[in-house]
Amino acid sequence: MTQDNREVVPSVVVDPDQYREVLARMDQIDEKIEFVSAEIAQRYGKKIGRDIGILYGACAALIIVLGYVMLRMPDLVVIWTQ
Repeated sequence: MTQDNREVVPSVVVDPDQYREVLARMDQIDEKIEFVSAEIAQRYGKKIGRDIGILYGACAALIIVLGYVMLRMPDLVVIWTQ
């Protein structure tokens, strides 16, 4: 749209009350989206934490078993090292 070789930018007039209402609705939608994404991240973090805990538990159990074998059954340790 040109008028006298100048570009005319279209403009829209909006009632301020309607504009505030739309902004309030958008804020509510944004809060809901943030809440859902935070819940998803929290669930994912719990899964990773559980997996890491299982690995740490397995390593600790292996160390305890090896310590028990080395202290209580020294003959078995000698057989393993030969």
